[in-house]
Amino acid sequence: MTPGLQLGSVHVDTPVVLAPMAGITNAAYRRLCAEQGAGLYVCEMITSRGLVERDATTLTMLVFDELETIRSVQLYGTDPVYVGKAAEILCGEYGVAHIDLNFGCPVPKVTRKGGGGALPWKRNLLGQILEHAVAAATPYDVPVTMKTRKGLDDDHLTFLDAGRIAEESGCAAIALHGRTVAQAYSGEADWDAIAALVDHVELPVLGNGDIWEASDALRMVEQTGVAGVVVGRGCLGRPWLFRDLAAAFAGEQVATLPALGEVAAMMRRHAELLSQHMGEERGCKEFRKHVTWYLKGFAAGGSLRRSLGLVDSLSALDDLLAELDPDEPFPVRELGTPRGRQGAPRSRVVLPDGWLDDTDGTGGVLREDAGETTGG
Repeated sequence: MTPGLQLGSVHVDTPVVLAPMAGITNAAYRRLCAEQGAGLYVCEMITSRGLVERDATTLTMLVFDELETIRSVQLYGTDPVYVGKAAEILCGEYGVAHIDLNFGCPVPKVTRKGGGGALPWKRNLLGQILEHAVAAATPYDVPVTMKTRKGLDDDHLTFLDAGRIAEESGCAAIALHGRTVAQAYSGEADWDAIAALVDHVELPVLGNGDIWEASDALRMVEQTGVAGVVVGRGCLGRPWLFRDLAAAFAGEQVATLPALGEVAAMMRRHAELLSQHMGEERGCKEFRKHVTWYLKGFAAGGSLRRSLGLVDSLSALDDLLAELDPDEPFPVRELGTPRGRQGAPRSRVVLPDGWLDDTDGTGGVLREDAGETTGG
């Protein structure tokens, strides 16, 4: 059993954080996961410039479910002033209780501008961004955390310096995805690096990478000494994973193996919540991307899967879900296997010209796109 997770003034009963995922962790999905178990559920990433400039797309992403007790947002930015202003807006206007800063995104369009996983190479710029965010959030007693990766690649590691800078800047915790930017989502996560960061800093470290089952989370805590875990792709099509995680951290041995009928009920609930927040037509369209994840490993036929991937109303969804065999058992062969995007490692990380020439970065901040949406 664990005492939970303490992030400054915020206490989370179960030391589990839902990783922000673009187009996934909207208010409906956060509500769905929260209905399954305790944890901290983070809004999909928004840009500081988009928020400060009141970009319409950014503002539509800043929606919270009525039952969200802790509003948590991941913020992305490359300019310390804009990040500080955005943090002030989140705290003062949106009642956000926790801000996470993204320094882990591996997407080329982000790293090309020195953002995401590229930014920690510029140590002084990283420190300035963190200091501005912490200064803006402190009057509201809102903790600031950061998420990062091991580094650009195996020859350009930054995570130990990032941990030191986070500590010196007043962050409440640091989350480490045990992969480099070059790895993206390929290969295996390096839990030894996570353990090394735990030994390197005093502030709480959260571990991220290759948590597919609740048992993986417990094993990560045991092997690395992390204060909590961050779960991303492992919960795609499996929001009940948070039920298993809550039980595991409470000392119970639970592995939820829902029959297809129970999965169908979860799919219906997901689409219903999306429809409540977005309207039925858009909500059903948003739901389509989740169908493959929910049905992974089940014997549902290709024609039915295609029809579910085109669903445009809740009544149509009901008709299609009724065609599934409710008694089909959960495909246990899928347990412990990767979910979501994986891909291959990159031969090089796309960076601004001359990015590796120094580790300062405070003299020439590149402007990020206001409507950038991604994750790390």
